[in-house]
Amino acid sequence: MAKIKRLSFGVILSVLFLFSCPAFAEIKTSHIRTITVGGDFYYPPYEFLDDDGRPTGYAVELTKAIAEVMGIKVKIRLGPWGKMRKELEEGKVDALQGMVYTDERQKNYDFTPPHAIIHQSIFHRKGDAPAPDMQSLSGKEVIIQNKGSIHDTFLNSGMNVTLIPTDTHASALRLLASGKHDYAVVANLPGQYLGKKLQLSNLVMSGTPIKSFRYCYAVKKGNVELLALLNEGLSILKNTGRHQKIYEKWFGVYEPKTIAWTLIIKTSLVVIIPLVLILAGVMYWNRTLKREVAIRTNEIYQQQQQLIQADKMSTLGIMASGVAHEINNPNSLVLLNTPIIKDAFEDMLPVMDEYYRYHPEFTLAGLDYDRLRDELPEIISEMLAGAKRIKGIVEDLKDYSRIEDTKDMAPIDINNIIDTSIRLVESHLKKATDNFKFIRGKELKPVMCNIQRIEQVIVNLLMNACQALTSRQQSVIISSYNSRDGASVIVQIQDQGAGIAPEHIGHLTDPFFTTKRNSGGTGLGLSVSANIVKEHSGTLTFESNAGRGSNVRLSIPVKEYPVSEKKVISCI
Repeated sequence: MAKIKRLSFGVILSVLFLFSCPAFAEIKTSHIRTITVGGDFYYPPYEFLDDDGRPTGYAVELTKAIAEVMGIKVKIRLGPWGKMRKELEEGKVDALQGMVYTDERQKNYDFTPPHAIIHQSIFHRKGDAPAPDMQSLSGKEVIIQNKGSIHDTFLNSGMNVTLIPTDTHASALRLLASGKHDYAVVANLPGQYLGKKLQLSNLVMSGTPIKSFRYCYAVKKGNVELLALLNEGLSILKNTGRHQKIYEKWFGVYEPKTIAWTLIIKTSLVVIIPLVLILAGVMYWNRTLKREVAIRTNEIYQQQQQLIQADKMSTLGIMASGVAHEINNPNSLVLLNTPIIKDAFEDMLPVMDEYYRYHPEFTLAGLDYDRLRDELPEIISEMLAGAKRIKGIVEDLKDYSRIEDTKDMAPIDINNIIDTSIRLVESHLKKATDNFKFIRGKELKPVMCNIQRIEQVIVNLLMNACQALTSRQQSVIISSYNSRDGASVIVQIQDQGAGIAPEHIGHLTDPFFTTKRNSGGTGLGLSVSANIVKEHSGTLTFESNAGRGSNVRLSIPVKEYPVSEKKVISCI
């Protein structure tokens, strides 16, 4: 009996040893199936080969995540799209990780539910007439990707269009940029991504996307087992939120925001239109005053200018108070309620996801739930960002008319303020130029000033310099030095940007004057800065020629004070 026990104990030890050794572990996992998944080698940001020739992109990361949660091995192979479609048909690859669903393709392939939406857009060269829709392409030469979804769409449409097939979206855009053919129709996100990466600055998108497709995994017709595996993996990733994280990582700001135009229209009706009417009234009133001043004699001209400026500031102060009250009330409701809407949507997600799992046709607000689920959080975030921007504009109006307390001034080393300002706009400087330089003045005299207010002026001037640049090779240089007579300290900011037209120089510090209205400029930045400099008994001068850059000088007088008070404050 003891012998049998010893034998049983030995067998158990042997089994445990086998399970623990590497060789057995390799045998144990060797049965795991390896699936070959194909895709396009140049379709960023969905799928593409990186600089080292490795597959990367949204679809690649999604495929790896499905393999992980389903316990399978995948081999990802990317190549020309037409070749990869052929390899799927021949059985050389098991699935394609990104194929647009169409009724025609369903005859030869089986598709998973969509994991993204592909928007197709028309691109044209600057100076050429835009094409707002597919019908406007009739009789034209149109560049498309060979065997792509829009290629199939044109072939099935029967339109009178000369198609120019290319292997990739990049080759299609390069061909159009070189001056050949009339238009290119490519996917929206890859088109924007490649246009920026390849610096094809002469190409623009013609209006809104002309067609949208569901982007799915595709398998050969009848491969039910693999289709079920991919469906289950996608469902797990969506329910755990992992799919959403991958989606946001790769698409971010590139995703089309067509629904957000509704918010823009509503905001315009409620806020912007009344504000524009007020501004128009102020501009009309200002022009009327200028005509009256022109009639006056030269003897009283300077006095009249001072009265105009004082009256202008008084009127703007009253206007800012009224506008702030009228705008802040409804805007506060937006700022208060938007986070509640976001929290409510996130709380409802598990319930709606569970319902969608068994009802794939589920729609909300006339849109597929899968698309709405992806886009609604971004829409809510945009609403909140827009409300915060409105609040910022109102605060700028208040700052413009506010009289600062001069008791907050103290002796300051201007270099310390410049250091802080550079840190605040460091990210903008890095994006705008490769040639930024600070020439630090030595033995600068301390100046009496308010740290935050002068810092605001320098930050605004640096931001304007960045926005004036047209390429990263152009430079921005800031320098500090004592004036020749020693009566003031000078901060000079030079840029090699687009420059300022001569007719605009005299109006740079006028309230609401801006040449960047289309890009969100309010015209308050330089006017606020000029007001701050005036409070410090300083000057702000501009020198510029269109196309030759600008030179701005900020001069702050040096004020004498008793030796016992000569303690220079550092703002680091």
